[in-house]
Amino acid sequence: GQIAHRFTGTQKPLIRWQLMGPIDISEESIKQKGQTETERLLSRLHLQDKQTQKMSPADFLKIGPPVNQSHDTSEKDLAYTFLQRMMMLDYRARYILVRQDNPNVAPSKSVPVFNNDDFDALFSTKVDSNKSKSHIHPMDVQMACQYALPLLVPDPVTMDIECPLWTFRQITKTWTKAKIKDNSNVVNMKTMPICKAETPMVFFLRLGSLPVSKSQLMNTVINDRHSTFFHRNCPGSTKSRLLMDGVVEIAWYCPAGKHNDSFTDCIAFCNLHGDALSFEKQREILTEKSSVNVVLVPTLAKGQKSTTVIQALYNSPTALIILIADDDSDAVQVKTGKYKMGVKDRNQSDVSEDVKEIIEEILSGPHTSFQLESMAEVSGVTVDEDHVVYQKGKAAALKTVKMLQGMEISKLKERFLPCQANLWHEWCKINKELYHLKGNIEKEKSEKQQQLIQIRQNQCKASCSELMKSFTESLLSLPSKEKEYFLKWTQILIDALSTDDLSSILQSYDEKWTEVSTLKKKHDKSDLLTTNQTELEEISKTLQSAVFGLEHIFREMGQIYEAHRAVQAENKHTEWVKYPELAADLMISGHPVELMDGDAVHVPLTWISSLLDEVIKKLGDQRVFVLSVLGLQSSGKSTMLNAMFGLQFAVSAGRCTKGTFMQLVKVSEEIKKDFQFDYFLVVDTEGLKACDTTLHHDNELATFVVGLGNMTLINMSGENPAEMQDVLQIVVQAFMRMKKVKLSPSCVFVHQNITDIGASEKNMNERRCLQEKLDQMAQLAAKQESCDAECFNDVIAFDVQTDVKYFAQLWEGSPPMAPPNPGYSESVQELKNIILSKAKQSAGVKLSHFRMKIHDLWSALINEHFVFSFKNSLEIAVYRKLEVEYGNWTWALRSSMLTIENQRYTKIENGDIDKIERSYIVKEMSKTFEKIKKDMSKYFEDDRDKDLLVQWRGRFENKIKEFQEDLVTVVQRKLDEVIQQKKACKKLDDKKPEFENKLLQKSKELAHQLKDKPKDDKELQKQFDTDINLEEDQETILQDVGIEQNIINDSKSSGKYKNMSEFEDYTGYIVHKQQKGQGMVAQVFSLIEDHIWGPMEYEDQEQIRSLIISIDKESLDAVKSKPVATRGYSSAYLQEVAKDVQDTVTEFESNQKYDFKKEFTVDLLLFIFDRASSWLSQSHKKYKMNNDANTYLESKKTQYCNIFRSFCKGNSSAVVFGEIICGKLKVSIVEAVCNNTAIDLAGEMRCTFPAFNGNRLNLEKHLLKSLAEKEDFDAFITYIQNPRKQVEAFIKERVNTYMFREYKEKAQNILRKNVDGMQNFVCQALFDATNKVKTQRGNTDMWAKEFSSFLKDKLTLESVSCQNFRDINNFEFLKDEIKRGLESIKEEMNQLSLDKMKEFRLTPEQILIDQLCNCCWETCPFCAAVCTNTVKNHSPEDHNVPFHRPSAVSGGHYKNSDEMSVEFCTTKVASDIRFYPNLRLDPIPFKKYRKAGPPYKNWRITPDESKLKYWTWFVCRFQKEMEKHYHFKFTGSGQIPREWKTHTKEDAIESLDEMCKL
Repeated sequence: GQIAHRFTGTQKPLIRWQLMGPIDISEESIKQKGQTETERLLSRLHLQDKQTQKMSPADFLKIGPPVNQSHDTSEKDLAYTFLQRMMMLDYRARYILVRQDNPNVAPSKSVPVFNNDDFDALFSTKVDSNKSKSHIHPMDVQMACQYALPLLVPDPVTMDIECPLWTFRQITKTWTKAKIKDNSNVVNMKTMPICKAETPMVFFLRLGSLPVSKSQLMNTVINDRHSTFFHRNCPGSTKSRLLMDGVVEIAWYCPAGKHNDSFTDCIAFCNLHGDALSFEKQREILTEKSSVNVVLVPTLAKGQKSTTVIQALYNSPTALIILIADDDSDAVQVKTGKYKMGVKDRNQSDVSEDVKEIIEEILSGPHTSFQLESMAEVSGVTVDEDHVVYQKGKAAALKTVKMLQGMEISKLKERFLPCQANLWHEWCKINKELYHLKGNIEKEKSEKQQQLIQIRQNQCKASCSELMKSFTESLLSLPSKEKEYFLKWTQILIDALSTDDLSSILQSYDEKWTEVSTLKKKHDKSDLLTTNQTELEEISKTLQSAVFGLEHIFREMGQIYEAHRAVQAENKHTEWVKYPELAADLMISGHPVELMDGDAVHVPLTWISSLLDEVIKKLGDQRVFVLSVLGLQSSGKSTMLNAMFGLQFAVSAGRCTKGTFMQLVKVSEEIKKDFQFDYFLVVDTEGLKACDTTLHHDNELATFVVGLGNMTLINMSGENPAEMQDVLQIVVQAFMRMKKVKLSPSCVFVHQNITDIGASEKNMNERRCLQEKLDQMAQLAAKQESCDAECFNDVIAFDVQTDVKYFAQLWEGSPPMAPPNPGYSESVQELKNIILSKAKQSAGVKLSHFRMKIHDLWSALINEHFVFSFKNSLEIAVYRKLEVEYGNWTWALRSSMLTIENQRYTKIENGDIDKIERSYIVKEMSKTFEKIKKDMSKYFEDDRDKDLLVQWRGRFENKIKEFQEDLVTVVQRKLDEVIQQKKACKKLDDKKPEFENKLLQKSKELAHQLKDKPKDDKELQKQFDTDINLEEDQETILQDVGIEQNIINDSKSSGKYKNMSEFEDYTGYIVHKQQKGQGMVAQVFSLIEDHIWGPMEYEDQEQIRSLIISIDKESLDAVKSKPVATRGYSSAYLQEVAKDVQDTVTEFESNQKYDFKKEFTVDLLLFIFDRASSWLSQSHKKYKMNNDANTYLESKKTQYCNIFRSFCKGNSSAVVFGEIICGKLKVSIVEAVCNNTAIDLAGEMRCTFPAFNGNRLNLEKHLLKSLAEKEDFDAFITYIQNPRKQVEAFIKERVNTYMFREYKEKAQNILRKNVDGMQNFVCQALFDATNKVKTQRGNTDMWAKEFSSFLKDKLTLESVSCQNFRDINNFEFLKDEIKRGLESIKEEMNQLSLDKMKEFRLTPEQILIDQLCNCCWETCPFCAAVCTNTVKNHSPEDHNVPFHRPSAVSGGHYKNSDEMSVEFCTTKVASDIRFYPNLRLDPIPFKKYRKAGPPYKNWRITPDESKLKYWTWFVCRFQKEMEKHYHFKFTGSGQIPREWKTHTKEDAIESLDEMCKL
């Protein structure tokens, strides 16, 4: 491979990796010549494998180990170090000393010691030079690596001449010519590819051996401050050199247009290394092409070997200068164009000055010109471009570019790249207008979206230009190597078309700008200034049109792709689908890719997303470290990146970076182990403060690239305080925004062009000043962004000692002839080391996440209110995944707690425990809780998104702990209630054995008769004879709170309170508060109240509805917490609820612009009482059931009837006793099996049912799908007005569907499994009890006690009276009788309906409701959509929902109008309209809705230009039903946009899936 590198010439160094065919050193030739010196040299340099293959850009376009900055290196590292240091613009790479790799070899500098005292030894002692192992000549390294400065290169074996013309193709030279015109100095700057430049050429050659250095003399002629050519006196030079003899090197002198220029025009200088007598072919070629031949000879005399050559040159028409080594005479012109001059004993500076004067004199007259391209026509020279891969690439490029020839350059883009011109710019303009809507915003939004589609359709029609067809066909058909050359040739040919025109336009622009500036300084306000300004603007547009390059062709590909993707056009042109893959291949191979279009100032999100998707397909979802660069225009950003990483960002003054480009750089295998990512992704941006940009644009650009980067380099050039302050203000504000949206990049400041970077005192002062400026800017930015920051460190982690790098000046002198400053190279390497050091501490970002971040940042920026609009899609996706895990963790805890609750409940019922210790429950839960903690730690520490997850770790660990504590509290309360109920029933429980003994005795004595009531229970019965009177209590309570009887009667008689939470309008309940103030102020308030239309009244309605639903839930929870089932009903419970309701309503009123009438309080309390009555009645009934002896005995009637029949049949005591046991077991088994089945079914559905196995958002999505599929308007209204109620109904419905239809057999199997398990458990207890009694020869009492003991962990078993069965002694028979009974129970239970579960303590639907509804239920203050966060109290996380909807869905309408409001709040926050929170005088822009305070500030509502079709379909589908229900119309301002009516139910359901992916 070859590196084309200019150390002289243009104003910016240009590095380009070029591709070159292999050196023609065939293996056969090497074998024939044996072990040649060439082979040994390549072996010493460890370049054997490069002998027959080329080095490609991939060998250098990667991040490798730090480059050796010392002045010596080993032979094996010499080539790599040489190339890397040259790449970093360090010309001292030629002076690297070679250190001996073999430690046994003595250092070359050591001096032998003989210790001889004889004076004669002074004359005789000598040491031979070490010729066997001399160190490698620096220029041999250059030649072995094929460093691209040579013009003619002889093959070291065949001596064929090669010309690496391709190397020079992209070298561009800039020079300035000054001439006098009309008594003024006119400066003319010229920039062009050096291959095309026609310049004079001065050829230096020597004939024979000389005591002076030809190359050194050339250096003083061209640039006396820099060794352009390596010479014998340079450090590291040796006598022996292998590859340089016969090589012709070329360099150019480029004038700066100043009075001290050595020459007035650009001149090429060629240098033939070695004795020209030995290299006839090179000598002849160059003497024929040259304008001046400069020959150095040891002596000028006839009869020398050189005489013939000198005679030929003397007789040639080409000018000749002969420099004679052994002659000290002055210069003399022998004849026209022929000069000679002695150099003996002369100062070299004087010689060079004389030579320059002679050359200038010769070139001032007629002379021939030299053009590099002409070397391709020279006979006997092999040109690299003749290789087949070059030619194929060139042929394809010529075919493509041919159609551009002959056209005006400024018209090319309009003619051949139509998609990116006016169409794309108009699309961008309209797209940005979507975020500045006014008036009827949904209608306007719909119209603009249709305009965008129309533009895309127009782009599709215009997208098949001949240029793009030819270009893309070549990309698709050419192999990778030919494709590389095709792209290079295309750029070269396009540049050739535009170079002259661009120079002319730039010159016109400069002249016109000078005129305008002059007039402005004179404060001229005449028409002349206006005319000139208009002309300047036109020239600027022409200049923009004339800039044409590969990036514009790729931009066109992107627009063609976006257009076809947007309309999914079906036409003959289908290649567009392959465009992202083509671009991805180029990006992977190291080409820069345009990220932001600098002309349209827009990011083509669809194109970039698809391109990165293709990169991910090819490379995998690799991690990358994103390095962004910001700085002033022309501050050297791109040059610095190119030098640091070998990149290919444009650097010439005419091609400053426009927009934003990104380039992949691979981390090399040598250092990959030190990093957590595979690639660097470098983002280079156009300069800040460019003449055609605004402060807003700069802020936007800075925010974008800072947000993208894991690290941002802030590049500052020079020491202009004003420029520094501008950059710092822009940058600090960008970092402030990152802090507010919780992105945390790092930064490094680079201060270039510092004159004295070595003065530590000055550096310390510079750092202190920078820190002070940064702190000032941070305080200023904090005010602008409304946040707290006293210093820059409050914004971002920053250390002024380590995060600031001062750079030496790029040039060692004044350009264009100044070489790069070696100190600059050192600064580049030090900065690279800083970057790598910081990068090691970062995990980078996945390419997929980078793609998402691009979308998020740009979507927020385009809205112009970045912080309010930013939506971190990656963070949202990671958080949603965390919610799913949180659901799994809480479910594991809940499942464990249900098991513990079951066990404790059984023991309480069995009388084993009479107190629940909280510590016991916590201890029982500890195993599960510890496992959950371990799972959480593993998740937060090992998940691929751990860097994002860390921000929530502490919060979720606390949430899990709180959840467990809440579970413990609830279970402890429930079990305490069971204990209290048990204690309350003790009186009855103590008498139950007595009752049963009497019933059993009577059954035996009176087989024909059954007494169903004992006569000694009258005292126990008295307290249960009365029933509760809720209605009377409610009326008393209403009177006690001060409500008149007539109001109570009216409310009761109307009965409307029963549906209070579903009312359409609450206006009748309120009275507006009187406004403070008189006169005009009162009129203003009245005007606002009567005429401001917007969502205010609708919001008030929803606030009242939310209040009612909230009070309803809190009141019911309070009532249900009372021990009615254990201690009976008390009116005090309702009195307490009534007081809490009044307090809540009063607090609510204090923050509103209205008060409630008494009717509201009455209806609200009656609504609450009505909702609570059912539960109170059922709980009191349960209390009576558990404590009423009469009821208990009635329940035993059937059981003892069966016993009576058994006695009548003459069955033995064992049979009857077995029947009694089985009867008691059946009740207990049924309850235990149903409870266990409920838990198992809930767990099964939680894990496998799609609606239940995700987060809260997933549940909401399935609910909305279900509603859409059924198209039940009433169900929709329930969901809209009381979402929790509908969610609970949905869960119940899904559970019923699962149990009784879709998975009935599976549910039955779960039931049967539990039946079998319980059957086995009871049989084992039966076996163990019987064996123990038989072993210990116990009686019936012992058997009953033992049997109960074995069952008590899982079953409750009522006490069994053995008084009438003490005659049983065959317990084996009893066991068999009971087993037969159990089989009967099993058969019966296997046929048991799953409905039976509803009669018991646990049901699967209630378990799932408790789990899935334990989340956030806050509603959007604008559209009443419910928050979908899985965590109940998730502060400080904002409330959010991706399913926002038009206000009309929940009855929103324009005030004092019957017109529905169809705006989405996601559209409102992107518009320019305002709203009045709580009817304040100062309206707030929807874009800054958070400034309205709570509840607005607690919601994240991001602008959404996508069309959420679910609710638009709903509005269209149920338009008539909504109008009837809400009594408003979709007319006027509330007219439904036409586009909405095209949305189908399928579109609606599909949109739910799409939104959940965001």
